[in-house]
Amino acid sequence: YQSRCSGWLWHIITCTIIVYTMNSKADILLVGFGGSTPAPVLELVSQAVSKHGYRSIQPLRSQNFEYELLKAPYRTFLNTAAGNTTDTQLIIYNLPSSLTEYLSEASQKEASFIRSTLFAGSNASAGQVIAFDVSSNSFLGLDSSSSDIIDFIKTNPSLSGSLACATLAALSALDSKATEQLLPMTAQSDTVVLIGSGGREHALAVALAQSPLVKEVIVCPGNGGTKAEGGKISNAVDSDGNPISKQDNDTVMELVKRVNAKMVVVGPEQPLVDGVVDVLAVECPSVKVFGPSKAGAELEASKAFTKDFLQQHGIPTAKYQNFTSADEAIAYVKSLDPNDRQVVKASGLAAGKGVLLPTTQEETIEAVKEIMSDKAFGAAGDTCVIESFMTGPEASCLAFCDGKTAVLMPAAQDHKRALDNDEGLNTGGMGAYAPAPCVTPEMHKEIEAMCIKTVEKMAERGTPYVGVLYAGMMLTPNGPSMLEYNCRFGDPETQVVLPLLETDLYEVMTACCDGKLDSIDVRFKENVSAATVVCAAKGYPESYPKGMAIQGLDQAGSVDNVKVYHAGTKLDDENVTRCSGGRVLAVTGMGSNLTEALAASYKAVKQITFEDSNGDSLMHYRTDIAKGAIRKKLRIGVMGSTRGTALLPVMEAIATGSLHAEIVAVVSNRSKALILEKGKSLGVTVTTQFVSSKGLTRDQYDAECTSVLVGAGVEYMLLVGYMRILSKQFCDYWAGRCINVHPSLLPKHAGGMDLEVHQAVIDAKETESGCTIHEVTEEVDGGPIVIQKVVKVDDSDTAESLKSKVQALEGVAFIEAIQKKCKTTVSYADAGVSIDAGNSLVEMIKPACKATRRPGCDADLGGFGGLFDLAAAGYKSEDTIIIGATDGVGTKLRVAHITKKHESVGIDLVAMCVNDLIVAGGEPLFFLDYFATGKLDVNEAAAVVRGIAEGCSQAGCGLIGGETAEMPSMYAPGDYDLAGFSVGAVHKDKVLPQNVSAGDVLLGLPSSGVHSNGFSLVRKLVEKANLDYESACPWDKNAGTVGDSLLTPTKIYVKCCLPLLKKDMLTGLSHITGGGLLENLPRSLPSNVKAEITGHPPLPAVFSWMKQISGLDDYEMLRTFNNGVGMVLIVKSDVVDEAKTLLREAGEDVVYDLGVLTERQGDEEQVEMKCSLA
Repeated sequence: YQSRCSGWLWHIITCTIIVYTMNSKADILLVGFGGSTPAPVLELVSQAVSKHGYRSIQPLRSQNFEYELLKAPYRTFLNTAAGNTTDTQLIIYNLPSSLTEYLSEASQKEASFIRSTLFAGSNASAGQVIAFDVSSNSFLGLDSSSSDIIDFIKTNPSLSGSLACATLAALSALDSKATEQLLPMTAQSDTVVLIGSGGREHALAVALAQSPLVKEVIVCPGNGGTKAEGGKISNAVDSDGNPISKQDNDTVMELVKRVNAKMVVVGPEQPLVDGVVDVLAVECPSVKVFGPSKAGAELEASKAFTKDFLQQHGIPTAKYQNFTSADEAIAYVKSLDPNDRQVVKASGLAAGKGVLLPTTQEETIEAVKEIMSDKAFGAAGDTCVIESFMTGPEASCLAFCDGKTAVLMPAAQDHKRALDNDEGLNTGGMGAYAPAPCVTPEMHKEIEAMCIKTVEKMAERGTPYVGVLYAGMMLTPNGPSMLEYNCRFGDPETQVVLPLLETDLYEVMTACCDGKLDSIDVRFKENVSAATVVCAAKGYPESYPKGMAIQGLDQAGSVDNVKVYHAGTKLDDENVTRCSGGRVLAVTGMGSNLTEALAASYKAVKQITFEDSNGDSLMHYRTDIAKGAIRKKLRIGVMGSTRGTALLPVMEAIATGSLHAEIVAVVSNRSKALILEKGKSLGVTVTTQFVSSKGLTRDQYDAECTSVLVGAGVEYMLLVGYMRILSKQFCDYWAGRCINVHPSLLPKHAGGMDLEVHQAVIDAKETESGCTIHEVTEEVDGGPIVIQKVVKVDDSDTAESLKSKVQALEGVAFIEAIQKKCKTTVSYADAGVSIDAGNSLVEMIKPACKATRRPGCDADLGGFGGLFDLAAAGYKSEDTIIIGATDGVGTKLRVAHITKKHESVGIDLVAMCVNDLIVAGGEPLFFLDYFATGKLDVNEAAAVVRGIAEGCSQAGCGLIGGETAEMPSMYAPGDYDLAGFSVGAVHKDKVLPQNVSAGDVLLGLPSSGVHSNGFSLVRKLVEKANLDYESACPWDKNAGTVGDSLLTPTKIYVKCCLPLLKKDMLTGLSHITGGGLLENLPRSLPSNVKAEITGHPPLPAVFSWMKQISGLDDYEMLRTFNNGVGMVLIVKSDVVDEAKTLLREAGEDVVYDLGVLTERQGDEEQVEMKCSLA
């Protein structure tokens, strides 16, 4: 009790904290209506706008008002940006219709907001709260006979107090119920028995367990997922504690009585067809059962019954005939036009496999024989249904039913075929998603009406239908048509529809069982999509393996917005989850749109594996779930007043498939406008409608037109010869989604129409005219320009001839504008890659590359590969070895990114490669670079390449080519990375190291600074010292900033070492890079010698500073940085002086006497420091 109350109090506290975020400044707030739009509320809002000057309307968790208010007779736009235009804000609050709804977090926030507003009633800024009660369909505290409620309130000042009291009393009553639920002795705490063992049942169990009214959900028999779920969910066991594996009527009856269940929910169809509901009604009359009776389940058990039922009651379905004789069925098929394709169905239950789709008359006859003569589906084929083949997308439409009415859930679409691209065998379903965008708002209402009619007619037969009615719909060119009914939740549709349900599932089911569905507000989440991917055993739906351990469930379950539902799984004795069926898992992802939901689902799927004992993968899933919905055609609406000539090219482009769009609505303000005939020619599924403006204001007329367009699912609007000025509300609603054609090159001649525009062009002696496609805004012809097409104006042109020229381009211009909106091909530019920028870069860097010419190459760019002539460089192929080296600049690049100083890192890149080449005794011949970036900045890249060219000049090698890769998805804006590739040559007998021995002398050449290694530590030290790269350099006052000093380029040692190489004076070289002297020098030494360092130079200032800040000892410094020595030369003792002379002649004024090589004893370290770092 204490913990319950603590949670409740904390809930209230958190609600009050966020009150002010709901206090919108709109004139009217609609709070908590969910998907319901009661007519009294619509009327009140419409009156407030049309009669009392209210303008801005803000729905809060009331998503359907925007559409319903647009329709007649209300004709009202939602305007959420206008701000207050009245003295008193009107807050219309929907009183929660159930306890669980009231206890939800969102509802508690709303209730807290309403209370705070009511208690501030004396404040002039407080709003007027009017509460609406769904159960009575009336406003609390108001006489419903009042025709003008707002006027009634204004003329009765004391009424505000009465309204407040009525609202507070209703909230207090809900608080009392909530208190009862919080107290263990009065709380409702029900046990639910759920029949079934699949993914559907796992999803149902999870949803039911979320109800505060449910104590436990017992799944009979359940699966590995429901067993492992824990919490309120468990699998059924018998009186001895052993798992129950059956779900027959007797088993269910015994279980229900033993656990004292309050409700039974039936998942699969077979128990329903077997009459489990009827048996429970007799044996356990007090138990609520969610599912239809055996008579109700006939809608699924007999396709023949369903087809007759649909035809009898005028519910659209395909033309059909039922047969109990194979001969009669075959004779019927032969009587049909051979070109008319048919579908052949076994009437009875066939585990979802009794539907055959032949393509020829011969195949149709064979299908009849397979079902009726060969008994491929057993007794299910005793009766055969032959129906006309329908075309169009399919939709799975599930409805809650209470025996009197029905409430449709968001439509889903599933994928039946086993393989991608809808290939392979039919399955129970390999994935699904919801809401399905192909079902428009008006289509949703149409399908819901079919379900309601079905429930009503079943009741009239004396077989009331309670449970879920699954309407399989075909969205044909002639409108929605019923394929079949199922009498239960679909699988895998349940796994995407239930996660969208906002209302407590247990309360919805209770209302259905009690025949009170109309008393509860069934809500679904706003702006949320769900997608599920089925993970199946390889081989499904044919033979497939079982028993594989499932790996990665925890990782998959930890992915944000993902739930893994189990179907064919079981837990073994060691609690390892193993495969036990064909469809094993359904991995459901959620997101604010379908793309996000799919991404979450597939991310989780990739964590999961089914492997056999050999480690081979035995899991299969489709990779194209919802591909069609993601790439759906752009739905276009058209408004026009004339012939609509410019629409013809658009229609032709759509018909040929060159435009990835479809026209779904054509609306006109003129009843005889020929554009309406063009709409009708597209078929009955295209909404073609004349909307009369008689007696309507501009706002009202535009609202009604918009309601027609929205109801048809329009996403993008074309105005084709539309002769009305549009309201601001219309322009705001369709902002960025509505285009118009104007017969001039705007902004010239804006506001003009038809021939007067063309005459104005001629009178102004303009040499060019054309048409403009522009976005529609409140300013006439003033919206952003999308496309312009130009024609030449001839001296002989008249207004009429110029009109003909321009008009010929209008349709083309519309097509191009639509292509920009909906194009399915994506260019490099669309992906963030600029080919033009790349070409500009090549031209910009060519001079720098040309400057690196040397014998053997011309250092030109733009070809497919760079060429080098070894002979021209003085090397004979038979005695030459080619040396390659590659490297990068490392995290020194971060300093360049931050300081925006890029030229020096190009030198670094060359240095890191050519210094490695020279160590092998080779002469660098040519260089290639790789520049990768998220967004190509031509000037930035050119600076880098100029640095590379400078490095090549210092090294004496040619820059003969490179690659610039622009990859937006790989690098953040402003970031780039570098790699270099250098090739050199050396005579076979001069490869270093060679003849290195004890007694050789070590000479050191100074580094220019930190070079390009150790920068991860360097950057940490800068941070530790509380410096940034623009700070004054603390180790060198003449260096400028910290960044300037650290970006000092790596020294290139090629030109100073080459003279010694050519005179064979070097036995070895060592480039001191990452790993420092201690790690790099041994790479040039044989194992029997070691280096004794006796004359290491004093630490340069930058390294002394780093040693001080880092606290590193000499050993760590020597294995991390170069510490002032960038290259070590190994020479024989008798040529030391000559070597130093050559080095000085090459520009090396400072040469360090580092030490000597001595014999190494055993496992001695190969570098011994005989001096310290000063």
